[in-house]
Amino acid sequence: MTDPTDPTGGPVIGVVIADDHPVVRAGLRALLAGEPGIAVLAEAGTGEDAVRQAGLARPDLVLMDLRLGEGIDGVEATRRILALPDPPRVLVLTTYDSDADIARAIDVGASGYLLKAGPPEELFQGVRTAARGETALSPRVATRLMNRMRDPAPALSPREIEILELLATGSSNRQIARRLFISEATVKTHLVHVFGKLGVDTRTAAVTAAVERRLIRISD
Repeated sequence: MTDPTDPTGGPVIGVVIADDHPVVRAGLRALLAGEPGIAVLAEAGTGEDAVRQAGLARPDLVLMDLRLGEGIDGVEATRRILALPDPPRVLVLTTYDSDADIARAIDVGASGYLLKAGPPEELFQGVRTAARGETALSPRVATRLMNRMRDPAPALSPREIEILELLATGSSNRQIARRLFISEATVKTHLVHVFGKLGVDTRTAAVTAAVERRLIRISD
């Protein structure tokens, strides 16, 4: 796009900021406003609003948080945005770096994954990289992905991850079965596989191992 307010008249990257914290949105807007070649077109405080703004503002890129309070999360918002006609790129910017979060975001088509703890220069470069259609990863996330490629552990299935996340909330086998619309026997079978892959023999140890390996995260 071309921003008519850009004194050079050159192309700039139009960005929509999606984050449920107004202070974070204000900080990101201030940072990006001072960076040449980047223009913030709109903000969104929910996943649904992020999808709406992506359609209305027609940005080149949506800067997407994963946790967006009520309504759909950042992963679902990303999926819906990328299903729009001529969609923008979506760059995840979050505090979470669990394997489950990274995998879900990449699986739905996010162009990159940055962490909020990174320096501003990393954000600026990530925006430009993702807007070009290339993959933008924070160094910590890239290192985690490379380590997994070099020394791959038995992968947990999406269903096994779901069960682990419910285990972490203290749910019983019966509660998990009801939540996932499966039988208790199926839950037990999944747990046997999870225990084997993680090298543990109790529910508590499974949750502890999953959190330590950042396979899941404990909800706030």
